[in-house]
Formats: sequence, C-alpha cells, structure tokens
Amino acid sequence: MRRRRVDRVATISMHTSPLEQPGTGDAGGMNVYIVESAKRLAQLGVEVEIFTRATARDLPPVAELAPGVLVRHLTAGPYEELDRGDMPGQLCAFLSGVLRTEAMYDPGRYDVIHSHYWLSGQVGWLAKERWGVPLVHTMHTMAKVKNQLLAHGDKPEPQARVVGEEQVVEIADRLVANTTDEARELIDLYGAAEERVAVVNPGVNLTVFQPASQTIARRRLRLPRDARVLLFVGRIQPLKAPDVLLRAASRMLIDDPSLRGRLVVACVGGPSGNGLARPSILTELAAELGISDVVRLVPPAPQAELADWYRAADVTVVPSHSESFGLVALESQACGTPVAAAAVGGLRTAVRDGVSGVLVDGHDSDAWASVLRRFVTSPRWRDSLSTGARAHAAGFGWQATSAHLLEVYADAVAHLRPVPVAISS
Repeated sequence: MRRRRVDRVATISMHTSPLEQPGTGDAGGMNVYIVESAKRLAQLGVEVEIFTRATARDLPPVAELAPGVLVRHLTAGPYEELDRGDMPGQLCAFLSGVLRTEAMYDPGRYDVIHSHYWLSGQVGWLAKERWGVPLVHTMHTMAKVKNQLLAHGDKPEPQARVVGEEQVVEIADRLVANTTDEARELIDLYGAAEERVAVVNPGVNLTVFQPASQTIARRRLRLPRDARVLLFVGRIQPLKAPDVLLRAASRMLIDDPSLRGRLVVACVGGPSGNGLARPSILTELAAELGISDVVRLVPPAPQAELADWYRAADVTVVPSHSESFGLVALESQACGTPVAAAAVGGLRTAVRDGVSGVLVDGHDSDAWASVLRRFVTSPRWRDSLSTGARAHAAGFGWQATSAHLLEVYADAVAHLRPVPVAISS
C-alpha cells in the first residue's frame, strides 16, 4: 500500500506545556520529548502544531517554538497552576479549543494527531472522530504500572485514569512505546493489539549533552575540585525517590566519616505531584539524617547548565520507582557521566548494566550506599563506565527518534481505523 505523505501533525499536550522548564510542576521528560522530536520533525519538512493549556493570561494564543513548530495556548480552566487531578474537568473546554482551531482552516489541515499522556489521548480520541485522521498516542506513564510500583506513602492512581487509559489504548491507531518493556506492558496490562504498538526509543540532544572538562564544570558551579559529587536530577516527588539517595549518602558517611569533607549530594529539580504537599521534604530529611552540610538543593536548570551538572558529577543517581524511559540517565551518559539507576521500566534500556552504569534492584539504602561508594572510591572502574556511557548514549539521537515517528505516522495514515460505535470501559 502506498503511504500518503504526512505534512502537518497536531500534537496534543494538555496538562503541561513544552515551553515550561523541565524539573518542576508537571514538566519533565515528556516536555523534552515533545520539544526535541517536534524540532527534528520540522527539519524533516513536517509542520508541527502543539496544543497545550494556557497557564497565564498574558501568553500569546500562538507562539513559535522553532521554525515549523507552533505552540497553541488554549484557555481551559484557571490560568494559575491547576492540579493534575482536576484536569479531567477541563477536557471539554480544551477539546473545544482544539476543534475551533481546526475549524478556522480548510478541511484536512492535519494529517495525524499525536497525543501525549492519557488526558491528551481523550482529546485526541474525539478529534480523530471529528477530523477523520489517525490518532497516534504515547502514554509516557501508565497507571497500572505505577500502581504496581508505588513508593512508600504515595497514593495510587485513580480508577478513572485506568479507565481513561484503557479507552485510549482501544481507540488509538498506533501506540508508541519507549521500550520493548513498555510495549509488553501495553499488550499484557491493557490488551493492546500487538500490531498497533510501535517501539520508538527517545533520544538525547548530543549537541548540548556531550563530554567536557569536569574541572571547568565544577568551577562554574562552585564545587570543590576534589569533591565526590552524587547527582540527582528530576522532580522532587516520591515516584522519583530522591530520598533513596540521601539515605544512601547518610549510610556512606556513617561507614566512612572521612568522606564528609568532600562529599556533595546535589539535587537539581523542584517539587511536583504528591511532592507539592511537602516542598521542603528533602531539607527536612537531610536535617533528620544529619547530612545538611553535604546536601545542595538546586532549582531546575536550563539544558546548558544541566549539562555542567552532569559533567561535574562522579555519578548520576536515578532511583525511581517507575520510569517509562529515563531521559536523565541518557543525558548524563552523553556527558560521559555513568549512572546508578533502579532496575525498573525503561531504565533497563537507557542504562547498559555494567557498561554505562549500574542497575540496582530495589530501594534499600544500604544496597545503594554500597554501589555509590564504589563510584567514589574506584576511579579506574568509574572511568571505564564513563567510556561505556558515552558510547551507549551515542546510539540515541533525536534525529533517529523523529525519523521513526514519521514512519509510524505514515503507517497510521495508511491503515486508518474506524472509530468503534461503542468503547468498552
């Protein structure tokens, strides 16, 4: 079957804007994914229009993110930060804005819809029905997976989300999974048809994230030249488990008090999700553990500064309870810094165990302390992993990701599925 060319994509990211700084609120790896893939698609000659919710009154209705990439801000609910749990109540308002935008143009403006996260998938479902174009959906995270791997004290995802995800899985023409593990979860947990699931690994910006002098990076960040730096990058919430790093660091200092004068535990990011209920939780935990003097809390950083943090670190620690991929791990490795990551989800793909970093089973602080201790006491081993990290990350570029996405779009257009009369819940 001859594939129709894809010229324009409607990307839907309702709950978080690609213009927001990753690392706080709801902005994270998904934001990076949308921005980077959209830019590369535009370079391939595909126009991308990203629909997102307006979070401030003074935002322009349309903003150019890059040549060929537009961001459309739609009014749906209050402008101030809206809790993700309240987002379903704004689905109708947001959908109305999406449909009104398309109605301003001649029919056939968009060739395909790509929705990100289940809320956007609900919008994409109805837009697909109205426009008669295929829906491609990327979950990024899944309620059933998160509920199987809950952090201590974290709340399970509500049943309404589970049902919403099941509906999107059933209606989507193609489901994009970040890894083969995620593809299997879609098939086994959600009953997705195997022929509609495509594995597309996310990428990394190999121009921004690349090796450079650790000494210079530490000087810019005002870190001691001889420090032993353990780095966490991400949103401060139970799911990401930054507390595991602090507890492991405490154990390291108990076992070897001589480390205290050189150890730096840097956490770059801001509170998000359930972490918003206790925004000072890491400060409190550091005080409770008696390690406030070695912990450095840093607000979310733009990519250029973030690259310096990776270069300055001896190891980047990713102890998440669940990750659909783990872009932080890939960014760190691209800078030549190996990773200690939880052996969960996409991290098993993002990190090559024993070559570019170490995968750790479970979240026991003693086990993590043992692994991290080796990073700061075995420089030759660490240097070997650093070499492996650079080589591993080099295989993940956004150009390849976007080229693969374009193939998925074309395939979805060629095999457009009709909307079922009724969707089971």
